[in-house]
Amino acid sequence: MPTYDYVCEANGRVVEVKHRMSETLSTWGELCERAGVDCGDTPADAPVQRLATGGQVVSSSSLGDGAPPCAAGGCCGGGVCGLD
Repeated sequence: MPTYDYVCEANGRVVEVKHRMSETLSTWGELCERAGVDCGDTPADAPVQRLATGGQVVSSSSLGDGAPPCAAGGCCGGGVCGLD
């Protein structure tokens, strides 16, 4: 099942959830229920929007120093993957 990122217009939070491609969540309450998180102070009927990026987006912070792993010769031994 694919993952999707939704943003709540009322609180600015982005939440990632899994659901069928044919489904769309439209409220904070639906999103929180699907994600298993507490709605907090945000009204359950607050609208949410699915982001075009979808889920499983790699953020720059997860890349460490920003250099690809092959640049240090870590994955291929030669530093240029597939061109050794």
